Amino acid sequence: MAESGRGHNNANGAQGNQEGKTNRSTSRMDSLNLEAGMYSSNQTSKESWMRTMSLAFQSIGIIYGDIGTSPLYVYSSTFPNGIQHKDDILGVLSLIIYTIILLPMLKYVFIVLRANDNGDGGTFALYSKLCRHAKVSMIPNQQPEDRELSNYNTDEPSKNSKQAEKVKGWLEHSRIAQHLLFFITILGTSMVIGDGILTPSMSVLSAVGGITQLGVDADVWISVVILIFLFMFQRCGTDKVGFTFAPIISIWFLFITAIGLYNLFKYDIGVLRAFYPKYIFDYFKRNGKDGWISLGGVILCITGTEAMFADLGHFNVRAIQISFSTMVAPSVLSAYIGQAAYLTKYPGDVYLTFYKSIPGHLYWPMFVVAVAAAVIASQAMISGAFAIISQSLRLGCFPRVKVIHTSTKYAGQVYIPEVNYVLMIASVIITIVFRTTVQIGNAYGIAVVFVMVITTTMLTLIMLVVWKTSIWKVVLFITAFGLIELIYLSSVLYKFKQGGWVPLLFSFVLMSTMAIWHYVHRQRYRYELENKVSADVMKQLVKNPDLNRVPGMGLLYSELVQGIPPVFPHLIKNIESIHSVLVFVSIKALPITRVALQERYVFRRVDPKDHRMYRCVVRYGYKDINEEPSEFERQLVQHLIEYIRQDQLRSDGVSNGVGDAEVVGLQDSASLATDIGRARGSAVYTEESLERNYTVGVPVEQSAGFEEFEAEARYVQNAMEKGVVYFLGETQVVAKQDSSFVKKIIVNYAYDFLRRNFRQGEEVLAIPRGRLLRIGMTYEV
Repeated sequence: MAESGRGHNNANGAQGNQEGKTNRSTSRMDSLNLEAGMYSSNQTSKESWMRTMSLAFQSIGIIYGDIGTSPLYVYSSTFPNGIQHKDDILGVLSLIIYTIILLPMLKYVFIVLRANDNGDGGTFALYSKLCRHAKVSMIPNQQPEDRELSNYNTDEPSKNSKQAEKVKGWLEHSRIAQHLLFFITILGTSMVIGDGILTPSMSVLSAVGGITQLGVDADVWISVVILIFLFMFQRCGTDKVGFTFAPIISIWFLFITAIGLYNLFKYDIGVLRAFYPKYIFDYFKRNGKDGWISLGGVILCITGTEAMFADLGHFNVRAIQISFSTMVAPSVLSAYIGQAAYLTKYPGDVYLTFYKSIPGHLYWPMFVVAVAAAVIASQAMISGAFAIISQSLRLGCFPRVKVIHTSTKYAGQVYIPEVNYVLMIASVIITIVFRTTVQIGNAYGIAVVFVMVITTTMLTLIMLVVWKTSIWKVVLFITAFGLIELIYLSSVLYKFKQGGWVPLLFSFVLMSTMAIWHYVHRQRYRYELENKVSADVMKQLVKNPDLNRVPGMGLLYSELVQGIPPVFPHLIKNIESIHSVLVFVSIKALPITRVALQERYVFRRVDPKDHRMYRCVVRYGYKDINEEPSEFERQLVQHLIEYIRQDQLRSDGVSNGVGDAEVVGLQDSASLATDIGRARGSAVYTEESLERNYTVGVPVEQSAGFEEFEAEARYVQNAMEKGVVYFLGETQVVAKQDSSFVKKIIVNYAYDFLRRNFRQGEEVLAIPRGRLLRIGMTYEV
């Protein structure tokens, strides 16, 4: 039994706090919560064009600052030793043109964005999508009823289904494949977060460097001040930041377009020959190894591309497609073409191409706009880091942090204070230590290309398993994009010693944190699953004559969804009293974006019936918002009473000739979600493994057990009104004595350090401290 673990009871909080008692009607459904529970609130096909255009305008300020400001440093990074041959300008320009067309435009805008997970993007969105279609999640909390959710997924028949089943079977039966898939997921996540550190340093230093007479020291400290201001502004939220920054970035795009066209017609319109890809082959033929190395600078022309997918939850697919195709791509191409035309006349200015190519009377206005745009450029990856950490947090892959939803209109817009401060400190350190954009650019390139390669890898699996794409199209996709990205990756890795180690170091630290947290999270869940309380033991515990029942309702939280957690006998052993109504609440994160409110609660009665104990699985998507305590209690009791009503109907159906069978005590492995009727505008899904022949539409008032239902419903309602107390297991996880040395280090020290220094469970779940009772217990895994 679980009591074999060393247990210590920590009774923090007042058990009998009666504050906030109100008469909560169980028949009322708040329209705001219905709206909040809609599972694709910012990604439906019926969105108005006005809203889409508004999001497109916001996306300019949030997503494209990074790729928009890349003309500040691409040519200087590509030609660190100067331009050796005039035709090299055409070769590099041709590389830039086709890199932008193939990767951001063709791959991301028209292919990758389609792989969104109900409107959400990023590495974890791809992983979640795969977890729904194949059993590759390493936490064994999958239940058949989850697939009945309207927002889960429905497979469509395809002529390539056999091919998809083969790949799916391989993923499900190969532990190596599952671990590798999780590894590349957290690697991609770590690289995106690393981008959130490098982007601000790179962009701001590049812009401030336009004042050559100030010197390097002044550039560095001005950049540090700007960076601190930028990160402090994040608390305003993506919505306000987007509308504030979008006009500035729009002005920036108009400026670089106009200056690019001016330089093109003034200096050399012949650079348009770069649209002929022959100049790419000539460039590599002429420069050999040096041409290959220079790809590390060329790839910087698409920095921030991954933000289009990572930040998708803040906007929608159509908005991003419109903004990139109509403004971003034409503007940056014009800027690069204009700079190339200028360099044909003044190749010696390659180290400061952007500022040197600006007409004299526009220099200072352009400098001001460039600094503002560079500051904004950092916003794309900062927002992306917030979004992707919010996703990983729900899926148990990141230590607990506070997620603040900054917009009532767009649920995907979040702000994470702890992450924001860490990014700020790291960006400031990078700026002070490296001081120039040369080494930062080397680091930047590695982060950018790694994320692209990982996205291509996971999208290939999506095409095979989810989309059921024909194999020749998959091969074409890998050949066209995978080969290009691997060539770029080999080039940026060549500069590992010249600063390329920085994002890999960041990724190692972040991956280690995520892997340790997820590993122990998984081990803890398996411990609870293996030590769950049996039905016989449960009956003995609650029938103990020494057990006291106190007025009120108790909510005992646990992650276990398949039974009663081992912390419950530990609670009874130490306190010997429970509330008159006890609900075992399991908060379950599903690999989908949102769960509709009417599908969120799954109930089951715990034997014996007259003891008023229930199990409740509360299902959330990784973009759902935790309700405030009073609202959560109201919703839970409302759905519980509806469950009792439907349970009474089922019992009456059984007594009328269908046969006698227990409503509870059924096997979890065979449970199915059955929609057993609607009342007061909401539906409740109950776990059931036996078919029931009862009439769904029969009102409970006409059933034989109406009085029994009414008495139990009133009992539950009164219990809630007398006060709700939360029980939360403070489980300390330790490695068994016979565990390996490495496992002891990971569990006893690394995980324990993370658990103590990040937010506690009640803070994440928004549990009121005055009504919280912690239950201390040790799990040996």
